[in-house]
Amino acid sequence: MSLVPFVRMLAQFVLFVSSTFFCAGGAAPSPAQQPAPAPTSAPAAQPPTQTNTAEMNSRDEPTTFKVNVRLVLVRVVVRDGKGHAVGNLRKEDFEVFDKGKPQVISQFSVEQPGAQVALASKSSEPGPGETPEEAPAEKGKTPEVPERFIAFVFDDVHLQFGDLAQVRAAAERHLATLRPTDRVAIFSTSGQTVLDFTDDRAQLHQTLLLLQPRPITGGGMTGCPDVSYYMGDLIQNKQDPQALLVATQDALDCAFGGDQRFYQQAQLVAQAAAGLALSTGETESRAALRMLTDVARRIALMPGQRSVVLVSPGFLTPQLETEYVDLIDRAVRSQVIINALDARGLYTVVPGGDASNPGTTGPNTVFVSSNKLQYHMAEASADADVMAVLADGTGGIFFQNNNDLDEGLRRVSTAPEYYYVLGFSPQNLKLDGSFHGLKVTVKSPEKLTLQARRGYYAPKHMTDATEEAKQEIEDAIFSQEELHDLPVGLHTQFFKASEADAKLTVLAHVDVKGLRFRKAEGRNRNDLTVVSVLFDRNGTFLQGSTKTLEMRLKDETLQSKLGSGITLKTSFDVKPGSYLVRLVVRDAEGRLMSAENGAVVIP
Repeated sequence: MSLVPFVRMLAQFVLFVSSTFFCAGGAAPSPAQQPAPAPTSAPAAQPPTQTNTAEMNSRDEPTTFKVNVRLVLVRVVVRDGKGHAVGNLRKEDFEVFDKGKPQVISQFSVEQPGAQVALASKSSEPGPGETPEEAPAEKGKTPEVPERFIAFVFDDVHLQFGDLAQVRAAAERHLATLRPTDRVAIFSTSGQTVLDFTDDRAQLHQTLLLLQPRPITGGGMTGCPDVSYYMGDLIQNKQDPQALLVATQDALDCAFGGDQRFYQQAQLVAQAAAGLALSTGETESRAALRMLTDVARRIALMPGQRSVVLVSPGFLTPQLETEYVDLIDRAVRSQVIINALDARGLYTVVPGGDASNPGTTGPNTVFVSSNKLQYHMAEASADADVMAVLADGTGGIFFQNNNDLDEGLRRVSTAPEYYYVLGFSPQNLKLDGSFHGLKVTVKSPEKLTLQARRGYYAPKHMTDATEEAKQEIEDAIFSQEELHDLPVGLHTQFFKASEADAKLTVLAHVDVKGLRFRKAEGRNRNDLTVVSVLFDRNGTFLQGSTKTLEMRLKDETLQSKLGSGITLKTSFDVKPGSYLVRLVVRDAEGRLMSAENGAVVIP
């Protein structure tokens, strides 16, 4: 299946982001949180232009926000002796060490991924100047909106046919148990099998049938000499003399009949084979990590609980540490959990290798075979390391050494009951690209186990403030979490012009007196940016709009004319159907945000 629809959707989103997100500036203190007003039925939309334009001006273009210094986020899952996630710990119970040095935890939150419930529809009466005939034909109906998004990534580049067939059958059974509010996507690391998020069981079934092993290089044939990716890394990157000796003796047997007079030539052949194995292995591992990164980007755009399930026999990642650490960082910042299932089940290494590839015989056979067995066993164990690192780093589950694939898929498709997000700003961080090992501990009399990322890479240059601010807003938009830092209420109206066309209006009602203002030149200053985004019933981004309200208010205006608040209005042309609405409002002075959810059915 082509990646074109997926790429087209991403391109559409990038166009939206580039036209609506934000720049950066200095820092400011945060005021106390303000509760959001309860939704009301019909706030009259008051265009800002009714107030003196010198005091208030609305425009549809980017604004400036203040950005913190680099914040390192660490997602931690804490489990008790029975394996249950613990959710009653406090900030002071945790300690974070960066390269062995204790850090000040500046951000702390306890997340409960399964706590989201279906969103209530908030339809209102007609606004000013709208006739009764334009009023919503149906009110109060709550659509069955998606709450959980699961992206299955099948590693068809590394999976053998037997393992893929077993896990594909288990996936078929698992998908039959999903809830109506679940949306599932299927991807493959080769990029040749793609199905975007859907609840269509028939499409999911057909896509599973398309999965088959698709190695990028080679066809599984034994070379001469037979040098694996693991051995190639030992020879080329680690300069291991024993591994080179084994490969050289193998080359002597298979290419030179065991004749020691050709030892130098055999060594050159072994080194060439090691370079080829390293190159082809890295190509396939890089492809798997690249697809996982693309999927993490894709699922980050979905408004709800988000998890990626990697189904793989594992793969090696020498020289690719930066790539998977960046993937963990992206996933944690986007509230994406990566789970992994070892599709090999309870596997064993067959002494002497696969009977279908008996290899060659010669005077060095015993020496070569015994050493290759050790390398094969070490490689089989090392293959799983990247899956464990990705799961631990994002708060996910790694299911391995178990043939019960049905139970495995059930577990890796379920988010932990609780997890913690700890944030700290490294002191005196050097921009040298070096690796910083992380350690998280918890103070508790109970015996607890922790899952957390193992480290991060320092940047090589200052973080671009514009990109960092853009990421903050993007994270808020494509989340289902409601934030109430600012006094904002979300209301919706829809009006059907015909059976096939309608206009959906999103109203953001702001209690201006509840905002924090900066006094300058006799005016109360603040800027509000209001982002309204529309998703379809499968959580796919459809449309977005940004409004920036510049406020330079006199004292009397703030106290009297704006006593009832203001309402900013955004309209979308839509077709009948079910829609999710996401409203994010942010101010420039306190750098606080509010985020509200709504759902509407247009019959």
